Amino acid sequence: MKDKLVIFDTTLRDGEQSPGASMTQDEKIRIARLLEKMRVDVIEAGFPAASPGDFKSVNAISEIIKDSTVCGLARANPKDIQKAGEALKPAASSRIHTFIATSPIHMQHKLRMQPDEVIDHAVAAIRQARNFTDNVEFSPEDAGRSEFDFLCRVLEAAIDAGATTVNIPDTVGYNLPSQFGTLVKNLMENVPNSDKAVFSVHCHNDLGLAVANSLAAVMEGARQVECTVNGLGERAGNASLEEIVMAVRTRQDEFVCDINIDTTQIVPASRLVSNITGFPVQPNKAIVGANAFAHEAGIHQDGIIKARETYEIMCAEDVGWAANRMVLGKHSGRNAFKERLKSLGFEFASEEDSIAAFTRFKDLADKKHEIFDDDLQALLTESGNISENERFVLKHIETRSQTSLTPVASVVVEVDGEDAKAEEQGNGAVDATFKAIEKIVDSGGLLQLYSVNSITSGTDAQGEVSVRLEKNGEIVNGHGADLDIVIASAKAYVNALNKLCNPEGKVHPQMAQAI
Repeated sequence: MKDKLVIFDTTLRDGEQSPGASMTQDEKIRIARLLEKMRVDVIEAGFPAASPGDFKSVNAISEIIKDSTVCGLARANPKDIQKAGEALKPAASSRIHTFIATSPIHMQHKLRMQPDEVIDHAVAAIRQARNFTDNVEFSPEDAGRSEFDFLCRVLEAAIDAGATTVNIPDTVGYNLPSQFGTLVKNLMENVPNSDKAVFSVHCHNDLGLAVANSLAAVMEGARQVECTVNGLGERAGNASLEEIVMAVRTRQDEFVCDINIDTTQIVPASRLVSNITGFPVQPNKAIVGANAFAHEAGIHQDGIIKARETYEIMCAEDVGWAANRMVLGKHSGRNAFKERLKSLGFEFASEEDSIAAFTRFKDLADKKHEIFDDDLQALLTESGNISENERFVLKHIETRSQTSLTPVASVVVEVDGEDAKAEEQGNGAVDATFKAIEKIVDSGGLLQLYSVNSITSGTDAQGEVSVRLEKNGEIVNGHGADLDIVIASAKAYVNALNKLCNPEGKVHPQMAQAI
């Protein structure tokens, strides 16, 4: 029997720390459901002490998820541990993940603590967490740059205090694969009670080595990998779940461990996360990129025709690549519509939500002959971005563009229940539209990103637009989808404005002080 490699997904926590990748509670639940369907072992649902919104999301996911362990992050202080324990209370299986920095540079400049103080805080946090669950994980933040002897001391104390998993983070993506694998091996050999805990790794991708470092650690005995869908995460991202999973599954001749993941859910999860966050997947991305199983060179095509294994080491169907065309249209019934959405991991909170979504589907079907799963994902994401207490609602838009003339946009936006109209010129229809909306709202937000992505193929494809705004350090992402790219852009901009004017006040876990 091979050892089991635990897959710990932190898309909803570390992935959400990507600037502009904030997700609503409903969006987080949709992703969590699909991760559960994928048979992910541990879902890190969030950082409960960061904000009331994070607390509610972790609590809601804890109530819904039954087959995966739900985890909450907490700094090594009593308030954070208490919040995490309360948020995770409904979970069928829960874990508290607590952390404190251990590298000299972090202890000196961020924590302003002596090494012994750091150990005391870690031990106290673990013991407190054990009052809520017997499944406690401890991370020495920036372990990749920590002094080895001190790392051994803090891990031994953590395990003695009751940590069942000890995670070794390469927090700033500094290590090289051979170096990181050796670090994990040496820790397991030198920490006296290492046999009483599962060793885990959490690698960042600053040098493009997150997956390589993670796999090197697995080769040396680590039995949990922390990763995210599409490698989403702060800065250059985290180790990619799909790459970790398929590397272990494909190279069973080398790995002495295996995974329990339903790999056919990998592509659907990738598309869902991309759709919700507005972060498109690059075409040449391993496993989930559009070109991952595409062959254009004649010699490759000839080889594939004769024997797939000549140029493909994996089956596209094994990771979820398949024809995604829906046999649904404007004559389809609501039950068929609901069943298809359920298969995509989405369930409605109320009958009213179901009716509203079906109405939007019918409107789309009247305009677009072929409806794809990705069209539905975009429709549902847009629906999830609409709340009853929105300050701004796009009511009407009209643009005029003509060769040699300056484009003009006229918009009507409902502001706190009252309609306001504005007209502006711009360098293009989208620029004019944004200026007209801003003339009404006067948010003061700075446009940091404008991204357009075709949801499906063809000239009748929906366009999905992502807009990132920044104001006083607060960064928000807005999404919009429509057959008309200008309308999709206006929807995305208004969606971002609503978030900018109603911030949750989240505290970035890595920037927050430990005490």
